[in-house]
Amino acid sequence: MLIKDTLKAQIAMLLTDMQTREQDAVQEFADRLSTMIDAYIKTATVTVPAGIPVTTAGSPTAQTGATIAPAVATIA
Repeated sequence: MLIKDTLKAQIAMLLTDMQTREQDAVQEFADRLSTMIDAYIKTATVTVPAGIPVTTAGSPTAQTGATIAPAVATIA
């Protein structure tokens, strides 16, 4: 589960840190912010609901198969 307040606090710390810079640090800010957002998003859990249709082949005791429809997942 994504916790917005965690990201908000990290961004606030980054902005505070960047205010102490005496030189233009746009690239450093962009790099650090994009890394922070990337890490935040990767903590998400995607749940795909049951019931995705599949097609199977083989004998009744040796089935193989693959999904036949794309799954749309939501981040809760």
